[in-house]
Amino acid sequence: MFLKGKTAIVTGSTSGIGLAYAKAFAAEGATVVINGFGDADAIEQARAGLAVASGADALYDAADMTKPDQIAAMVERAARECGSVDIVVNNAGIQHVSPIDEFPDEKMEAVLNIILTSAWYMMKAAVPHMKKAGWGRIISTGSAHSLVASPNKSAYVMAKHGLAGLTKTIALETATHGITVNTISPGYVWTQLVEDQIPDTMKSRGLTREQVMNDVLLAAQPTKEFVTPEQVAALGVFLCRDEARSITGTNLSVDGGWTAA
Repeated sequence: MFLKGKTAIVTGSTSGIGLAYAKAFAAEGATVVINGFGDADAIEQARAGLAVASGADALYDAADMTKPDQIAAMVERAARECGSVDIVVNNAGIQHVSPIDEFPDEKMEAVLNIILTSAWYMMKAAVPHMKKAGWGRIISTGSAHSLVASPNKSAYVMAKHGLAGLTKTIALETATHGITVNTISPGYVWTQLVEDQIPDTMKSRGLTREQVMNDVLLAAQPTKEFVTPEQVAALGVFLCRDEARSITGTNLSVDGGWTAA
């Protein structure tokens, strides 16, 4: 359990990829702070399970990722109650699918704020703690859409491309402080976020559910398989190992070959 004594904050971690990250870190002994929305009983069950798995502790923080003051408060709470802020995973995200001329302004702003702006504020709050400790790991969940584009996803593609650029910049700023900063970019992962965008894609493209699944979601992935949350989380755990200390400023694809073309 090589992360014993470390604290990991994972945003958007009450389900899906974020919860997989939290479970993977807890399995290596880390104290985990989870964050996100959802059913209170389910969140408490997840939190309790993480505490058992880690043998340390686990906290839930309901910080709204569109509120910079709440983001900063979550980081300070982790430092105060857990003793340190060692690992940050920027995983919070939402999606909206629409042609740009029909794209509601408020949807664009929400996608950008939750995916990109929140990551900036998380890094701003966490980096001083990591510099003081001389060690830190910052991981952002990107997407194949941080490298390539798809129609009707202008806000999401903009946010994910921005996240990849933010990663590079903060990696350079922290390179001499024992901190690494990387993006992990999955292809289509079977999560609630993917499930939720199927109706919008059906509507915008005039397709059936089966056509969206086979001809849209998996069309670009040569493996014709969804990536699993556990595969993404396993790479996140590796990036925390000492063997990965020279990996920084990168965008690592886990996309079944999507971006190989």
